[in-house]
This record gives sequence, structure tokens and C-alpha cells, in this order.
Amino acid sequence: MIAYFHQDTWDDLNLEICNAGKLDHVRKVMLDKMPFVDRISVALYDTETDYLRTYAYSSEQDSPLNHYQAKLAKCKSLLEIKQTRKSRVVQNLALFKNSEHKHTKAIYKSGFQSSYTFPMFWRGELFGFIFFNSTQAEAFGEELLPSLDTISHLIAFFVHNEIHEVKTLSATVKSALQLTHIRDPETGAHLERMSHYSRLIASKIAPKYGFSDYFIEYIGLFAPLHDLGKLAIPDSVLLKQGSLNEEEFSTMKQHSVMGKKLVDHLIENFQLQGLEHIEVLRNLVLSHHEMMDGSGYPEGLSGDEIPIEARIITVADIFDALTSKRPYKEAWSIDEAFAEMEELAKSKLDPDCVAALINNREQVEEIKNTFLDEG
Repeated sequence: MIAYFHQDTWDDLNLEICNAGKLDHVRKVMLDKMPFVDRISVALYDTETDYLRTYAYSSEQDSPLNHYQAKLAKCKSLLEIKQTRKSRVVQNLALFKNSEHKHTKAIYKSGFQSSYTFPMFWRGELFGFIFFNSTQAEAFGEELLPSLDTISHLIAFFVHNEIHEVKTLSATVKSALQLTHIRDPETGAHLERMSHYSRLIASKIAPKYGFSDYFIEYIGLFAPLHDLGKLAIPDSVLLKQGSLNEEEFSTMKQHSVMGKKLVDHLIENFQLQGLEHIEVLRNLVLSHHEMMDGSGYPEGLSGDEIPIEARIITVADIFDALTSKRPYKEAWSIDEAFAEMEELAKSKLDPDCVAALINNREQVEEIKNTFLDEG
């Protein structure tokens, strides 16, 4: 036979499926040659906070780690992988059975006996790790490492590609806001704090709402885009010192609706139609000024009518506004802001989201002190 057609086993990676779906496909293909691979998981690394957090996994069993993050500086074995830039094979995880780290204990107690860990780098900077686990000891032999390296690079590529698409979109919007409203005080560090407060809230209420780590990551990625519609608001209104009159406030309220329209244009221009959770972005841009008692805008939604992602963003946005200095006010202390948030939770704000902030003060303070406003 001179010529024939061959079915590419990796072809599904070309489909418009999310990274979690692609990870499932990778494991499915691997099982043909490596049936001992029982779990693949990905954790992302945030260089600014030094946190490593769970992102996506593929396994026949439930993940032993959900909504988990840890400082890389406190994870000695992973820190060594970062520093050496080399993957690591552990043929008997009993080596770590007495470890003090929650993630190591969880993996061992779940029955995994061996592992292969691959650091993901992009342009010389670490952005996460890939973990392959097996319930068999001595599973990852020397002869398999070249194949595992290749598959790991493939996973690293599609994970980075999807995350990079959203970050590029966010950076584009941030730059546009800075260029068109250079004097707007709600730029810069505000957007970073918004992202981290939102991710914190989402992770803490995740058990109640069934959020995956993948969903939580996108809440954090999309949060800085919540005020996209301000691009359509005249500076005379957006940057006015003092209170807005009725007509000006009516104009300002249009930024939610205009933001939704701009999102649709950006999705088309950046070709993000197949991006996972894209409807979450639309919801939080449109509804982040809705209030639980129905007094918000633009649609006067109330209670559970308001998408949970919008309720999360609203709490993060208001808390940051209270604790940030503005031309018309001084920054409130965290205690003062928490007291106000508790009061607002009685009618305006989602009480679960407010409690998620108040009950995790240490992380709130860490975020606030990490992303400081210039000056």
C-alpha cells in the first residue's frame, strides 16, 4: 500500500474544548500505552504572591485536592524542581508519608504510590506544574521519561495558551482604560486586588455552589474586566469630582450594558467563542451592580436571580473601594470595611460572599499588602 489515511490520536485537542477536557483526552490516549497513569493534575503558579493553586485534573476517582493553594516557598521539593528546572520522578511516595504538607499527605492517602512532576515554564518563568500519579510503585521507568516529557510539553502549551488568551484580553482592556481614562483612580492595583479577592471568595464558597478549581480560576481571570463598560462613559461623568446629578448617574449606569456589548465584540475580535465559562464574563460585566434586594441596576435583579459570579465581583469591588483611598475620601480600615460589609449583607450583598472575606482576614490582608496603589 503506497498511501493510506491515519487517524491522529491527538486530533480532539483541535476541538473547541476547555483545558479540563483536553486533559481528559490526554489521559485517555496515554492509557493505551501507559495504563498505570491513574491521575494527571495541573497546578498554576502566581509569581506575585508565590501561591501555587490547584487548577485542573483528570482521573477516574475524585480529586484528593480541591480549592487548595500553598506558598511555593514552603514546598521544599517543588521549590527544588523550580530551581533546577528539571522534572522529578518519585518511584515510592512512601518517602513523603510523614510530610507536614496537606497536599503531599492527601496524595499519599489516596493510594498513589509513584509520581512524575514536570515544571511548566514560559519564557524562562515558572507558571505551574503537571503531576502524573500512579497507584503502582516504580511505575515511571527511565524508558518512559522521553514520552512523558513530550506529553508534558503538550499539556503546558495548551494550558498556557488558554490562560494567555484571557490575560491578553484583560491586558488590552486595562491598557485601553489607562489610555482613555488616565486619571481614573480605579485602575492599576485595584484590578489586581479585585482578581485576588474574587478568587478568594469563590474558593471559600465553592463547596456550597459546587465550583471546580477551573471555574474559580476563571472568576479571577475575568474579574479585572468587570468595569469594561467605562470605556464608553465620557470623562466628564467618569472623572467628575463630587456627586453625580441624576442625568450623569443615568449615564454612568449605562456602563454595565455597554460593557456587555463590548464583551461580545471582544469575544468575536479575539476569537474566544469556544473559551470555557465565557458566559461568566458576560454575566459579571452586566450584573456586578445588581443588589440582593433588587435595588441595583441595570435589570433590578434580586437574590438568586443575580448570577453568583456577579455577586462575588460585587462584594470584591465594594470591599476594595472602601479600603482604597480616593480623591473624595480616605481609605477605610479593614475593621471599618468589614463592619460596613456585614451591614450591607443584611439586604444589598450576598451574605455568603461577605462571610468568605470576613472569615479569611489573613488572606485579605495579604492581598491588600501585596498589591499597593502607587504612591
